[in-house]
Amino acid sequence: MNSELLQQVRVLDPLTGTDRIADVLIAGGTIQEIAPEIPHPPTDTQVRDCRGLVLGPGLADLYSHSGEPGFEDRETLESLINAAAAGGFTRVAILPDTKPPADSPAVLALLRSRVGALRAGEKGQNLKSKIYFWGALTLGIQGQQMAELAELAQAGVAGFADGLPLQNLALVRRLLEYLKPLGLPVALWPSHRDLASTGVMREGPDSIRFGLPGNPAISETAALAALLEVVEATGTPVHVMRVSTAGGVRLIEEAKQRGLPVTASTTWLHLLLDTQALVSYNTSLRLSPPLGNPEDREALRRGVRLGVLDAVAIDHTPYTYEEKTVAFGEAPAGAIGLELALPLLWQGLVETGEWTALELWRVLSTGPACCLKQKPASLAAGEPAEITLFDPQLSWRVEAETLQSRSANTSWLGLQLSGRVALSMPQPAAVIDSAYLRSGSAGE
Repeated sequence: MNSELLQQVRVLDPLTGTDRIADVLIAGGTIQEIAPEIPHPPTDTQVRDCRGLVLGPGLADLYSHSGEPGFEDRETLESLINAAAAGGFTRVAILPDTKPPADSPAVLALLRSRVGALRAGEKGQNLKSKIYFWGALTLGIQGQQMAELAELAQAGVAGFADGLPLQNLALVRRLLEYLKPLGLPVALWPSHRDLASTGVMREGPDSIRFGLPGNPAISETAALAALLEVVEATGTPVHVMRVSTAGGVRLIEEAKQRGLPVTASTTWLHLLLDTQALVSYNTSLRLSPPLGNPEDREALRRGVRLGVLDAVAIDHTPYTYEEKTVAFGEAPAGAIGLELALPLLWQGLVETGEWTALELWRVLSTGPACCLKQKPASLAAGEPAEITLFDPQLSWRVEAETLQSRSANTSWLGLQLSGRVALSMPQPAAVIDSAYLRSGSAGE
């Protein structure tokens, strides 16, 4: 049985709230022992000096985008899995906006067979991250007609989310009433299209200064307030995606105080940057929802630390160079992030002392897993070794050649970063699949 000893590594376990230096022995895909020192490991154990490195449970991403099928020039499932592993993400949930969209059991079967074929191929042993698939709420993700929800649930989707804002509240109510007995996660993005209009950045002093059409904060808060009323009326648990404003944080906080069954997330870029970053007019910062004003960013950070927002999502959205090399207002919204989120959040929040390492790891690992109604990865003897080993000091340059993703639409392109994942290790497939079946959310 192959074994590996990680010596004197900093062990972060959000489940127990512990942050300590220890030796960690892993064998056969299972954590065998965690102790202050393991002086006599089994024969033929590979010993790794991990002083200065950080070990935590594998990271989980609530929602990201794949280019495959339909847009393979942006990203394939293979490149996405590799990018996730390179960024420390052992679980990634994919939104259904592919072409064709995942709005039927037939498309879901196609996606799962593709991942299965990849794992069965020559490179299969290197495909470390586990892929989950969100099922579409509406046909064609157009927000007009319900998809085959019960059939998708039986086919093993992780949950339901269009990834686009639904405008018809009567349809939202019917969806939530229909989905309640299924017991799977439901993720909705509150955004009022008419209020957002043609805005390409958050409305405020900076949008005036930069001469870009503004998207007002009420496009989010008005839609969110209405959604919360529907949640209260139906009693169906809902995950609120892409919270991006101070008003949105306040509404979620009030909803939780009232006992509504809601969880919520923001994205990593909305924690790090605000409208002032758009002085560069870099199209990789054209996001939807747009980056908030400085007070929004501060409210989001506070909301995450206090647990008002349960998780931080990556919302990895790849686009080709040609698609993004246009005027800011004409560029498609989105940026990559699976390989960048952990090092940049660590440097921007942990190294500065604003957050503890445990706080960051919680919202990138256990928080997203709980929002997906999954058992979080755990660092304990006898548990599957679903881990991420991170070197906060390793320096590297962000280039197309150093990224696993097929796209490079990030504002950090060409810059030197500190921090990179040294190792990610998934659970054995049989363990994960059985967990899927128990939760009713099987993926490949």
